[in-house]
Order: sequence, then C-alpha cells, then structure tokens
Amino acid sequence: MKEFIRMILTEELPSFDDAAIDSFFAKSPLLKYLDLKTGAIFGNAKTRRSLANVYAIYSILHFYRTDFYNKPNEYKEFDGYDYTKLFVFYRSLYGGEKLQNHALNSRVNGEFKNKIDSTQDNDLIIISGSKYALHINYLYVDGVDISKIAARIIEEYIDLLTLKDNKLISDIEELLLLSSADSKKVKISEMLDEQAEARIFEIISFSILKNFYKSIKVYFGYSLEELQEQYLQLYKTGRTNANDGGIDFVMKPLGRFFQVTEVNNYDKYLLDIDKVMHFPITFVIKTSQTKAAVQEALSRYIEIKSGGMRIIKERYIHAIEEIITINELKSWLSELNDDTINELLQDINRYYRLELNLPFEETGSENSESIDM
Repeated sequence: MKEFIRMILTEELPSFDDAAIDSFFAKSPLLKYLDLKTGAIFGNAKTRRSLANVYAIYSILHFYRTDFYNKPNEYKEFDGYDYTKLFVFYRSLYGGEKLQNHALNSRVNGEFKNKIDSTQDNDLIIISGSKYALHINYLYVDGVDISKIAARIIEEYIDLLTLKDNKLISDIEELLLLSSADSKKVKISEMLDEQAEARIFEIISFSILKNFYKSIKVYFGYSLEELQEQYLQLYKTGRTNANDGGIDFVMKPLGRFFQVTEVNNYDKYLLDIDKVMHFPITFVIKTSQTKAAVQEALSRYIEIKSGGMRIIKERYIHAIEEIITINELKSWLSELNDDTINELLQDINRYYRLELNLPFEETGSENSESIDM
C-alpha cells in the first residue's frame, strides 16, 4: 500500500489502528486496484499513468458520492450514469483532454479481473447500454461505503502528478536559462538514465536524435541526373505510451521506424516488429548496457523463442535495423554545437508541454505557439 493511500485511510478511519487499516485495505479489491494504478508518481519509464482507467472510475465516483453515498438500497435500483455525462466529465480532468472511451467500455474490467479479482464474476464497472455504474460489492467494505475514500485517493494522486509535472517543467525552464552549452549538455545527460520517467526519456531521446540526424545529408532521385540533396528529418508520431502501432518516431526521407522501449522485456520487441509486419525497426533503449550486450541478449531470446527455426529467427533478426542505447545518445549529445543544443532544449520544452496540453512559447520569439494533439 502506498504511503499516501495509508494516510488517507488513517484520516477517514480514525478509530482504526495500523493492523485494522491493513485488514480493511486487503478486503477491498477497488482500493487495491487504485493502489496498483497510482504508481506513476513514484515510477520510472516502466510506469504508465493510467489516467484513462483511473478517470473512468473517478467519473462514476464523483457523481455517486453526491447521489448515493451510504444509500445502498437506492443504489441497487439505479440504472447507471449516462455515458456522455461521464465522458465529458473525465475529459475535463487534468490530462484528460485526449483520453478515449476504451477504459469505460472494457479496459478497466479486463485489467481488474486479471490483476485484482479473478475469483469473482462481477465486473467493477457495470455496463448497461450507454449507462455505467460501479458494482455495489466493490463500494462497501464491512458495511463502510468507501466511495469517498476512493475518490480522495484519486484526487490526491492527480495532485501529486501535477506537482511532479510542474517540477519537470521548472527544471526544463532552468535549463533554457543556463548560459553555458557545456552546462546544458551535462544537465541533459544527467536526465538520461535508467530511472528516467517514460515521457522524459522518450522526449529527450527524440530531441537528441532529431538534432543529431538533421545535419546528415542524403541524395535522392529517380535517376543520377535527378539526384537532390536532402537532410534527414525525424518526426514524433504521438504521445508517450500512445497506441502508435509500434512506431514512436519516423525518419524522412529514408522511411526508418524508431521505437522507444525498455531492455527488460524482449517479448515486446518482437511484438513491435509484428505490429509493422516485420519492417525494420531501430530500437531506442533505456539502458546503460552496451548496444553489443543488448544485441547479444536479444539474439539469445530470439533463438529460444523461435525454437531454433531459421525462418523465424531471420524474420526477427532482419527486422532489427539498429540498437541505440543511452550510451549512443550521450555520445551524440556531446557532439552537438551550441546553437543546436539550444534548439534541442526548445524541442524538449515543446514536446513536454505538448504531452501536458500546455501552450508553448518559443524563447526569444515574439510569437507564441499553442500546440494541440
């Protein structure tokens, strides 16, 4: 149980000692699910924010605690809240502007059963046509209505996330104000480590690669006489942890695919390759291991996964275009000149604010740019 959840339980249940708090928590699948889903305030790149799932629950709790708190008999006769009412509400919450409806429709129930309460047939969210309600069995523990406790946990989680986001924005703004390019490189390099949060690692790695590749020239044309000089351009395909089909960055004009990932789950590498029909992918990996060590480990995994069958091994080996680790990113960062470092920092600032749906203003420019996704 996370400390902030224990604190809320202690305040809401003042007569309970620590042992009673632990017992109460253990009896509540809903509280255990919220404990599972609120790890992003402490987590690294392995931890997703899960706002869609958390907000799907909170949107129902928000209206329930006003309408049905400690009214079990009335709630048993309730048909549920209208989908539009819930969807409009959770899209109004912090970071909820771009959330889709998957959590309300199925995602929460599937994960809840898989990870928390597989022994019962009851869904956490009851869906009846276009109406939604939380199952009453999960709203009471030993006769205590826990809706206000659950809502407080979610509200505290969002407050903590907001503070964390604002701290990161402040850090980026301080970086922009540094006068020495070498100092900027040192600070950026320090942010590239194995404990970096997912969105920070992806945004910084993208910004480094974008500014590193943009000075590389290639020649394209339909004949030798028509060759044209072009510089490499890298594009980000969407938000961190978005359903991007296995592609985080795309490079023009070469058509290269890049996927940011962890070193710990090689099965995901193969899944990403499958998503793009075995088109070659460059993996940008949050690890300080050497690229040779990663390639060797990945090859061993493919050997085991394929059962030694050549046709399967080649399918995946040939789809790994390049491995890029923290080591390569730091090396390429060190090669950038002063002007490019400033552009890189603007990219970090731009894309982080875009992640948070905040307006972006170019430093030193009279024109401001609001970016929507």
